[in-house]
Amino acid sequence: MDIQSTIEHIQRGTSEIINIEELSKKFNTQRKLCVKAGFDPTAPDIHLGHVVLLRKLRQLQDLGHTVYFLIGDFTAQIGDPTGQDHLRPKLDKQTIKENAKTYKAQVFKILDPKKTQVVFNSTWLDKLSIPRLLELTMQVTVAQMLARADFKKRYEQNREISILEFIYPILQGYDSVHLKADIELGGTDQKFNLLMGRQLQARRGQEPQVVIMTPLLEGTDGVQKMSKSLGNYIGINEAPQEIFGKVMSINDELMLKYYEFLTDENLQAVKNMHPKAAKLQLAQIIVGQFHGLQAGIKAQEGFERIFSQKENPQDIQEARFSKEVNVSFVGVLVQTKMASSQNEARRLIQQGAVTLDGQRILSENTPVSSGILRVGKRRFMKIVRGA
Repeated sequence: MDIQSTIEHIQRGTSEIINIEELSKKFNTQRKLCVKAGFDPTAPDIHLGHVVLLRKLRQLQDLGHTVYFLIGDFTAQIGDPTGQDHLRPKLDKQTIKENAKTYKAQVFKILDPKKTQVVFNSTWLDKLSIPRLLELTMQVTVAQMLARADFKKRYEQNREISILEFIYPILQGYDSVHLKADIELGGTDQKFNLLMGRQLQARRGQEPQVVIMTPLLEGTDGVQKMSKSLGNYIGINEAPQEIFGKVMSINDELMLKYYEFLTDENLQAVKNMHPKAAKLQLAQIIVGQFHGLQAGIKAQEGFERIFSQKENPQDIQEARFSKEVNVSFVGVLVQTKMASSQNEARRLIQQGAVTLDGQRILSENTPVSSGILRVGKRRFMKIVRGA
């Protein structure tokens, strides 16, 4: 592609680029650019909200550039203050280490491993001397920090802001200085941190990085930003049938955003489709991205069998429990991982979301017998009570 076509290709699914003229100049150099994106491993799973940015990284890889997938194991110990109205609890190193492992295992479902450098910012931030850190803090003013919306709000409400939180964007900016980043990607909520990289690079005599910001994708509720803590997320490691069903649950307006940010489909052609057909196609595409084309087709067949033909899915996992052992529905839900905890299991039962062979389970003390256990609309398990 020529430079203009390349820019237009990159612009799809972005909210803002700072700035396009600088990006054109960088592309014109015909050299491999250093493209940086940082991820603090504060949670173990990657969901579609992350995929918006990861797809943009993949596009830049396909243009021949090198992506530095930066795992912020050092900065995660501080906690990104972006969007926070209180001081975040400090994560321990072991949790960060375990979360980082799962990030690495999942990210190559999207990125090209041959064009990806996985780096940990503890590699250089652990070695940052106190004099060097103090030098960095001298390049940013308190007024500049307090002009930031989330800090300003907390300051006006007399809520706690630690000096450590002021340090976070400075360290993220220093990551760009260390890597000599040409481009950094982040969500729209990261604008302050991303611009800090440009500021510190300019102070160091480096050419400032271009900032590419991607939108924050709403979750399945269509309102809040996708988040595991809110329960409105679609994880890329979830089962094909689960991903398919969650995509089918979103509203039509959000469906068009998903098409724009998560696929390369022609948006006008999608708008001309019947909404149900468009959503079925979207669900199949998204499942296919992470589990393969055949898994997407099979997931659609399973979905239609359950919701259109009112049948149980064909490939139901089986869980066996001895008749000699007393087991409750709470225990079954937790052991089969259909609930993440006993509290969640009890909540699902109280909400009437649990059935066995079509009969709603109204009490956690109901005797568990063999049958098809269903939780919600999409989760099934064959329960076998045997010797």
